[in-house]
Amino acid sequence: METSTPAERRQLVNSLPELRDEDAGLIAAFLDATWGESGLARATLDSYRRDLEGLARWLDGRAGGLKGLGTGELFDYLAWRTRLGWSARSNARWLSAVRSFCGWQLRRGARADDPSASLDSPRLPRSIPKALAESQVEALLRAPDTSDPVGLRDRALLELMYACGLRVSELATLPAAAVNLRQGVLRVTGKGGRDRLVPMGEEARHWLERYLAEARPQLVARRDAPWLFVQPGGEAPTRQAVWHLVKRHAATAGIDPARLSPHVLRHSFATHLLNHGADLRALQMLLGHSSLSTTQIYTLVAREKLKQLVATHHPRG
Repeated sequence: METSTPAERRQLVNSLPELRDEDAGLIAAFLDATWGESGLARATLDSYRRDLEGLARWLDGRAGGLKGLGTGELFDYLAWRTRLGWSARSNARWLSAVRSFCGWQLRRGARADDPSASLDSPRLPRSIPKALAESQVEALLRAPDTSDPVGLRDRALLELMYACGLRVSELATLPAAAVNLRQGVLRVTGKGGRDRLVPMGEEARHWLERYLAEARPQLVARRDAPWLFVQPGGEAPTRQAVWHLVKRHAATAGIDPARLSPHVLRHSFATHLLNHGADLRALQMLLGHSSLSTTQIYTLVAREKLKQLVATHHPRG
């Protein structure tokens, strides 16, 4: 099988013909309609855009471009991606974008058939989320130097991320108005624009109060900055900045930075709650999952932990 590295695949995609104006306009209209109908997150729409633009550039006008897309072209493009080493998960995401696009074409009467209907979704391995031990989380939370305004911000940010199980996209641009310190809750806008209320816990509340009173006034450049967490100067941190922040403090705490990302903290939040007896439905609400089946993956983590416990301590393990 002909495979390539991610860098080689990016280079190959960059070498494809430029996107035709007709296809670019069609993709833009689809994304506008999809956002209006479904309220998908910006990251999802950007992913759809990249996947459809890649397909359109590969077609380079064959079959009339995206407008005349046929099942044969989809099979050929999927085979090309698979041959070059795109993962099953990446191909499944691409197929989701194509199916959504073809469904939109059907609804608006632009075509009478769905060329994606014959394509089966790739089988995805069921991976177990990686979580930190509770002692590792404690070490990570203690890592920032809280005598410094940026360090105090980092401590409050890490405490809140772990206490509420936040996605990095939810945390980075969290409005200051989303915090209710008196009630100890956080209003979070998650995927699909769905809001949820999450209790933050006493420890996170304590560090957030300190950050707001002592550090944020020194970091923010203008009083009307809407974001809860700010960089020096008052801008909201990017997702990449939060990513690097977590890895930097992981190294200080003696945790392998390669093992840790903001999402691992979310997995740790869910796993630790489940280990201490949390109800699966309650966990679903706290995480903002639209389907309980997504939350059920964490039961596998608990099951694996029990297996390891028996193997280690049972006389016939």
